Amino acid sequence: MRAELIGIGTEILLGQIPNTNAQWMSDRLAGIGVDVVHHQAVGDNLDRIADAFRLALSRADVVISTGGLGPTQDDITREGIALALGVPLVRRPEIEEFLREKFRRMGRDMPEINLVQADAPVGARYLLPDRGTAPGLVVPVGDRVLYAVAGVPAEMREMMESTILPELAARSGGKVIASRVLRSTGMAEARVAEVLADLFDTATNPTLAYLASAGEVKVRLTAKASSPEEAEQLIDPLADEVARRLGATVFTTTDENLEVVVARLLRASERRVACAESLTGGALAARLTAEAGSSDYFVGSAVCYTATAKRDVLGVSPATIDGPGVVSEACAREMAAGARRLFRSDVAVSLTGVAGPDPHDGKPPGEVWVGLDAPNLQTARHIRAPGDRALVIRWAEQAALDLLRRYLEDRIEDRIEG
Repeated sequence: MRAELIGIGTEILLGQIPNTNAQWMSDRLAGIGVDVVHHQAVGDNLDRIADAFRLALSRADVVISTGGLGPTQDDITREGIALALGVPLVRRPEIEEFLREKFRRMGRDMPEINLVQADAPVGARYLLPDRGTAPGLVVPVGDRVLYAVAGVPAEMREMMESTILPELAARSGGKVIASRVLRSTGMAEARVAEVLADLFDTATNPTLAYLASAGEVKVRLTAKASSPEEAEQLIDPLADEVARRLGATVFTTTDENLEVVVARLLRASERRVACAESLTGGALAARLTAEAGSSDYFVGSAVCYTATAKRDVLGVSPATIDGPGVVSEACAREMAAGARRLFRSDVAVSLTGVAGPDPHDGKPPGEVWVGLDAPNLQTARHIRAPGDRALVIRWAEQAALDLLRRYLEDRIEDRIEG
């Protein structure tokens, strides 16, 4: 069964709000075996709304729209459906009574403008909400079906969970779609695609897809089966092969953030970490403390932005500052050693580099050194981070967390690309 989602509202097209409804709906529809094949967004224009419905009905079995069911002049989804289907709108007395009773219970007079919410295309079924005042619509179109629900997320979810998802689950024949996400860092997306090329080309159920973000690559495996358990069994061997090929770059097979994985490893090993940060300005510490109970493993971070601070707080030597400079392997090593000494931690990681947009200390934007200091190991890694200032900082955070992870997993010698 193929579905298409339509987000209605000029505010979506203007970028004033994100269409989070489509993301939530797609996830829930996949869970009942419905393939979402298209997303549309359309503004508050009657002809364009009608065209969007006509297009969706021409290529999908199920069409679900969100938004445009309120009482104001720009809420014209009802009219758009009627125009697309060539049927009139009719006033439904039972919806009108529902609206009047809802306002009575709230102790308010109902504005007459709200009565437009009692209009529905001929042949439509209506869904009366517990939240809000916007009734949803269910419109059969031959062997297809069109649903229209409110754009307010809580109201949309109520109708999806109470009516639409159960109805579509029954129509989909009991199939489910399950996905598993493996996340890797330290290997470029192009290299990941090269390593997994034959799997991508030949896999049909499950399928394989990539999603790159700053400093990591997600590999999503998706299977369709008659039960969640069967779908997971289909995914298992492919997931094992992907993890084997990508090796130590895979930091989770359950779609966890890197800092969550690191936190678990620190707790398991009963070790505590400290940080020394320059270009990240405390962002690494923020990620390490995002988990509740992070005081179990996190001691502190010294944010030392200037050469003077690096010297006075962390003990970076004048010879290093005046020689290779503050953006160097030597500085990263000394910063990590200084943080471990300052905070009396079991391990410390450091970051120094050039976030940009301008060069610094003779080094170009994106030049980053990561240091690590522990009783049995002192090391540093170099990366060239792409992108603007925000992306460089994110890449630097990822590199530091990944070096710490590999140390905790005793895989520090595994290659890191950058």
